[in-house]
Formats: sequence, structure tokens, C-alpha cells
Amino acid sequence: MTVPRVSPLEAKERIDLGFAILVDIREPDAYAREHVEGSVSLPLAEIESYELHTDRMHPVVIYMCESGNDACIHFRRLAAAAVRECYVMAGGIAAWKAAGLTTSLDRTVPIEIRRQAIIAEGAAVMLGILLASTVSPWFIVLPVSAACEMVFAGVCGWSFMTKLLGSMPWNSSVR
Repeated sequence: MTVPRVSPLEAKERIDLGFAILVDIREPDAYAREHVEGSVSLPLAEIESYELHTDRMHPVVIYMCESGNDACIHFRRLAAAAVRECYVMAGGIAAWKAAGLTTSLDRTVPIEIRRQAIIAEGAAVMLGILLASTVSPWFIVLPVSAACEMVFAGVCGWSFMTKLLGSMPWNSSVR
């Protein structure tokens, strides 16, 4: 199936004319930190439960994610949920900003928990290698544990690190 795409400038033009609605399928924590003003937050996990077809004012749905990849990968599901003509905005929010278009950015909201987990696991690998090579070889347990967590999260879709970071006080505003 070929995924119909529009550029950020085409999307903005259609939205400004009232012809389209922009649906952001990223997770709520990513949307809370930065989003396109006027877009609708509808995480991919909730797409089937939301009734986009009740919004008759906008005959076209344009889906957006971080880079455009998730929206393309899940386009069949998104198209089924839209119940009307729909597109993927090529390049996602990154392309929107690269085109010189503005977003609403709230720096008081922490970066997405998924990114925090990647940073923490990468830091554990680097620290473990450094400590294993300078202090004690037993510190190799740290990078091995981080690698196991990453593999488990990739295979199962569940991450101990994201759950742990999600419970931290600095992430309380996005839960």
C-alpha cells in the first residue's frame, strides 16, 4: 500500500483553510513538551477508540508523528480510524520545524520518558565500561544489564527503565 503524504507546508495550508485536521499520534509526554498549535493529540495506542469520523468540519485527516515513520508504518490502522481521506505529514514534527513553521514548546515539561530511558541506558553502558576498565572487571555487569534491558524492551514492548523513570518526581506532570 502506498502511503499518501503531504509536506509540512501543504499540511499547514490545508489546515489554515479549514480543510484538514492535524492528528498527532505521539505519546502524551512528547505532545505535552512540544506540538503543533491546534493539532489533536491522539496516541497511536488509542487510535481505534477515538471517533475521528464525528468531526465532519474537516474532510481530511493529516497524521503526524516525530519523524513520519510511525505514521507510515501504521497507516492502514490510521486510515481505518479516519473514515475519510487521510495523509501522513512527511518528516513529522521535525520536518514541520525544518520548514520554518512554529510549534508550541514547553521547556518545563521533561523530555519524553522513552528518550530519558535511552539516555539512562546509554550512560549505564558508558559508566560500566569505564569502571570495568579502571576499577574492577565486575563493573561489566552494568553495561550487560543495560543491554539486556534494551533487548527485552525491544522484544516485549515493555521497559523497566521507562516504568522506573515514569515514577520519578520530575515526570509527575506528564502522567
